Amino acid sequence: MALLLTEADVKKILTMTLALEAVEDSFRRLAAGTAILHYRQRLHIPRKGLLNYMGAADGTSGYMGLKIYSIARGVARFLVPLYSAESGQLMALIEADYLGQMRTGAASGVATRLMARQDARIVAIIGTGLQARTQLEAIAAVRKIESVRAFGRDLNRREQYAGEMAARLQIAVKAASSVEEAVRGADIVITSTNSKSPVLEGRCLEPGMHINAIGVNQAEKRELDTEAVLRCEVIAADSREQSKIEAGDLIQAFGDDAPRWDRVLEFSDIVAGKFSGRASPAQITMFKSNGVATEDIVVAGRIYELALQRGLGREIPLWGDEARAVER
Repeated sequence: MALLLTEADVKKILTMTLALEAVEDSFRRLAAGTAILHYRQRLHIPRKGLLNYMGAADGTSGYMGLKIYSIARGVARFLVPLYSAESGQLMALIEADYLGQMRTGAASGVATRLMARQDARIVAIIGTGLQARTQLEAIAAVRKIESVRAFGRDLNRREQYAGEMAARLQIAVKAASSVEEAVRGADIVITSTNSKSPVLEGRCLEPGMHINAIGVNQAEKRELDTEAVLRCEVIAADSREQSKIEAGDLIQAFGDDAPRWDRVLEFSDIVAGKFSGRASPAQITMFKSNGVATEDIVVAGRIYELALQRGLGREIPLWGDEARAVER
């Protein structure tokens, strides 16, 4: 029997506190070598749908699985099949849209805790879509935020976002009229867009800023221009190798310049304490988040275990006696 967990089930279980803890654990396990990561692959039928999939195994918790999502006709559908690494049994099928939003926000939260200045209080966020909500929630969980300035291209959406997040987090959130207005004087800058061209330029950066660049993971798209990337003195990525494939911000700034790529730190090494996320208050730092499957599998494992404890989800029969032995 596999446990089917719907979006509603996941929302009953997954808090930001839990997501922050699980995501940090996932990077610690990558650093220790007890977690294994397979990068995102994409299948695209021209003029039709797109299928994305990426895999991971977590030797500590004993789970392995995939994050699979299709995009077609403007609709995305996310699923995590979670297996036991010991028995090979399918333990759960988890609807994973909310899971993905939370783990992406949590990754930025962990990065902010380790890379932003301790006195960081002012946040700028560029992009006011769905993912921008968990980004701000995670940042507010790790720093005592005093004010937020939010910019998005649509006036009504950014004003709605500002009102919603101010009420949810009980902090001052203002809709800014431009990127420059949002970013000026900010300590933490979040880019959460799907832009093909830069939304954050190097001329806007100020000493001491920390940037979470989370919005795009395709080589032809970028949120930061080359000057912005080159002004960052510390750059960490959730996966340097995956960044070489799909982090347009870095690909278009670095090209094939191997020494520059070598300067990109594995975020897992910062989590594990092998490197510092910031050496001085004046440094500009950046976390490049592509989204990696270890985050999904570790978070999914926690969700599954808590669902069992709380009696959530619905068991579905699969294979039964038809599962067969195979020779390796």
